[in-house]
Amino acid sequence: MMATPNPAQTQRLVHYGQAVAAAAWGRKTAIYTEAAQELGLSVQTVIRKIGEVTAKTTAPRKRRTDAGTSALTKAEAARIALDVMEHMRKNGKRIMSMKDAVEELRANGLIRAERITGDGEVVPLSVSAIVAALRKYRFHPDQLLAPAPAIRMASLHPNHCWQIDASRCVMYYLPKQGNDTGLRVADHTDYYENKPKNVARQVMDSLWRYVVTDHTSGAIFVWYVVGGETGGNLAEVFIQSIHQRGTSPFYGVPRMVMLDPGGANTSPPFLNLCKALRVHVQINKPKNPRAKGQVEKAQDIVERSLESAFKLLTLETLEQINAIALQWAQWFNATQVHTRHDMVRFSAWMRIAPDQLVLAPGIELCRELAVSAPLTRVVNDFHEVEFLGETWDVSGVPGVIVGQKLQIVRNAWRPDSAQAVGVDAEGRECFHVLERKAKGDFGFHEGSAIVGETYKRHADTPAQRNLQEIELLATGAKTAAEAAEVRKAMAKGKGPQIMGGAIDPLKRMRDAVIPTYLPRRGTELEVANPLANAEVLDQVDTSVAILRIAKRIGRAITREENRFIKGRWPDVMPEAQIDALVAQFLRGDAGQTEPFEGLRAVGGA
Repeated sequence: MMATPNPAQTQRLVHYGQAVAAAAWGRKTAIYTEAAQELGLSVQTVIRKIGEVTAKTTAPRKRRTDAGTSALTKAEAARIALDVMEHMRKNGKRIMSMKDAVEELRANGLIRAERITGDGEVVPLSVSAIVAALRKYRFHPDQLLAPAPAIRMASLHPNHCWQIDASRCVMYYLPKQGNDTGLRVADHTDYYENKPKNVARQVMDSLWRYVVTDHTSGAIFVWYVVGGETGGNLAEVFIQSIHQRGTSPFYGVPRMVMLDPGGANTSPPFLNLCKALRVHVQINKPKNPRAKGQVEKAQDIVERSLESAFKLLTLETLEQINAIALQWAQWFNATQVHTRHDMVRFSAWMRIAPDQLVLAPGIELCRELAVSAPLTRVVNDFHEVEFLGETWDVSGVPGVIVGQKLQIVRNAWRPDSAQAVGVDAEGRECFHVLERKAKGDFGFHEGSAIVGETYKRHADTPAQRNLQEIELLATGAKTAAEAAEVRKAMAKGKGPQIMGGAIDPLKRMRDAVIPTYLPRRGTELEVANPLANAEVLDQVDTSVAILRIAKRIGRAITREENRFIKGRWPDVMPEAQIDALVAQFLRGDAGQTEPFEGLRAVGGA
């Protein structure tokens, strides 16, 4: 094994490293072999040593200055949106694809829509990248609203973020044996894991532990249920945790909760309750235990500190178990110091501000909200929705447009108002309070404009503002009134073209370089001469032909004529021969025994 190389060896290694870096394809092996022979080392050792002496000299790859930005400008996005929407029918159907619009505008020199690679090469943006940029600028014809940039929120104060987790109690179960509901230690022989029936008993009869932790203070709430990990159990545990229990200071509605993925955690009862209480539900990614490490540690604390005492107690009901769990949580949170903030958990939680402590409505109302699913309603022309038999004003919801679908839920704190479920700048659910529109004596909504006296209009939506911007760009006008006049002139064929005629729809076709195609070698079609080879299709029975000839010449066919015709055409006669025979007989050539003058053979006869 080669010791630390001396300066001379290092210099030679650097030399060979530079040669390898500049070598053409297939030449590196020869350089490594030459270096190994010179230095008396193996090829593998040479490769490793070259890497050691050259690694420090290699400059790290620089980050692009435009990383994270879009190569499509806002002006280009507006032009693309304009071209697509100008080819849109009144029913909203687009007759020009995004690809054709981009190619048309590129051909006319109105957009570049390009990006520069790390090697300095200019390449056109793909259609998918352009569509993504249009959505970013809120210029996409199908969806003009795009989420705003967001900043991830941290745990700022008590009740900002809670973590919830469920686990089966490994030591105890609550079997149903008649009227006996006493708590018993699980017997291994009764719950043999390899029997499917026993697995079902483990889920239904076992005692399940739900642990709730406050992320800021570390305060712990624990509640026991039976029946497994279900949406109903989760909703009931959450209801118990947000209400004050005796003198425990840990309560209130959190701003958000974090849970593991699973059917119970995303079930309608729990989600409906959270929507009504304006609680954001964050489901962690699968196989990511660090996301809820605090509640996992709390599970371990409860199992070792609380459940270890169950074996020494006589517990008969689930109510007794939860009473002891509340007593234990009161003692633990008030006496045990948390290593992160060096305070007992209740002392840290008590730093909560009045505006941060949101008091929950009654338990029964919360249970009612858990089974009240959000309803989807469509915004009408008056910026209203119908919900629970009432009319609600949605004009205050940011970015709402006519025809948009909104999820509407009940307001847990104000029975005279409802809530619209939206998405904030961070991609999280947010809630907008909706006021009910009261009706007067004649059924008109209060606050309506009086006919002939007042005039009211809603503020422009983001989509309407963008449409106005596109209209000014299309007409070249500075105001909406000027744009309207330009549109009238366009309709009469007297005004300018779109964007002042800057778009030539045929330019990309004229400028396209179409290759010259060499003629291909083919095979001639051989067609037979119908007069020489083909069978005559138009033929008449000879007897019928004789009758037709006699009728046309105005007399009966003579014996000689009949013998001549039957001798030439015993069965059938070509249709074309009838005219020739009629002409011959009219000239009086009845006695000829040779073919009549003027007769022509049809079909090669």
